[in-house]
Amino acid sequence: VVHLDGFIAFITADTLKVIWSGLKVTLLITAAGLLLGTLLAALLCAASRSKIIVLRVAEKVFSVVVRGTPVLMLLLLLFYVVFARTGMSAIMVAIIGFGLNTAAHVSEIMKSALMAVDAGQVKAARTLGFSAWHAFWYVTFPQAVAFARPMYRNATINLLQWTSVVGYVTISDLTRVINQLGARSAKPFYSLFLGIVIYLFVGYMIHLIFKLTERKGGRVR
Repeated sequence: VVHLDGFIAFITADTLKVIWSGLKVTLLITAAGLLLGTLLAALLCAASRSKIIVLRVAEKVFSVVVRGTPVLMLLLLLFYVVFARTGMSAIMVAIIGFGLNTAAHVSEIMKSALMAVDAGQVKAARTLGFSAWHAFWYVTFPQAVAFARPMYRNATINLLQWTSVVGYVTISDLTRVINQLGARSAKPFYSLFLGIVIYLFVGYMIHLIFKLTERKGGRVR
């Protein structure tokens, strides 16, 4: 049970300042990792549909290896081995790591969404004189986006949660500062409770944003 007086006393101006600094890092890694991962996922999806067998094989190998590797192990590999001597900041390494991990998962979402679109509609559009590009842009793409949106939303929320491991590579994200506050104040329950509430709130805001775009863009029935 959270004792309200003690919890309120725990929430000082300095506490909120420290938490905000960690939350900004978490949001930065989440947003940048999602953007990088989505762009890479589009390239991977295109490679999987390419007529060039080398590209298809490379995409398959990348997806299988990255999806099969725990994100923490991937992050440690990049930070302590691949980029160890480059002088690259830990945050940038984390963005790359989560971008790669996100790309492997989101590319599968994209491929599934494209496969869910009725091929007959594309054929009908081509019969009406649409070019291959226009048929994709006006027929396939909007429906694929609608199909992919719920899975992409879940992938975004998962990415937010996965960033909680970046403390292993010296990054002071939300989880790390929450743990430090709990250790310094000798009140770990209050700090952990606050951390959970913040993660839940941010996750709900992500869910709400997707819901609003879903209503604006319409739904596939």
